[in-house]
Amino acid sequence: MAQSTFQGTIKRRGLMLVLSSPSGAGKTTISRKLLHLEKNLTLSVSVTTRSKRPKERDGVDYHFIDQAAFDRMVEQGELLEHATVFGNAYGTPRAAVARALDQGSDVLFDIDWQGTQQVAETAREDLVSLFILPPSTGELERRLRARAQDSEDVVQGRMAKAADEMSHWAEYDYVIVNTDIAASVADAQKVLHAERLKRERQVGLRDFVEGLRTGD
Repeated sequence: MAQSTFQGTIKRRGLMLVLSSPSGAGKTTISRKLLHLEKNLTLSVSVTTRSKRPKERDGVDYHFIDQAAFDRMVEQGELLEHATVFGNAYGTPRAAVARALDQGSDVLFDIDWQGTQQVAETAREDLVSLFILPPSTGELERRLRARAQDSEDVVQGRMAKAADEMSHWAEYDYVIVNTDIAASVADAQKVLHAERLKRERQVGLRDFVEGLRTGD
């Protein structure tokens, strides 16, 4: 019998990696580092009605739209998930994510627990959810103040909301306590690498194994 030789990558369906945390716990920093390290991981660019912050770029950080346009997207079923946070609406365009998953690319989401629940209701098989916790409440407040981009009222509002947000940790597949950014990024990578190897995501595995069995 002729020997079978592995000459390529087994076809795989992409996954949706969701990172959630209370504001200031580190999910944005972890997300950016993951995107730099993982070449097959792309960021889902959300639409939002909030104002653009300094250095943010339309179409890169967010798609900045008005409330009327956002409402139309909701009505037409164009959003995979959507939520209102601190008075601003956020949502994930459905079509771009579907294309990426079909092509075997993984998509990173920086969304809250409300959005994660919506994604789980419609696409649980593609979802991998990861919740980021701060090491302490005091450290969370320190990080929020260190950003120096929010007013005192906003900082206090975020701290008040954090307790409710953290109560949803048990709804997630994985939980990381972000004491050290480098260690947290490494842990998130381990989750991503393991989930990529799940049998049901390797959609080309059946053909590959049949080839092994027949010597093709």
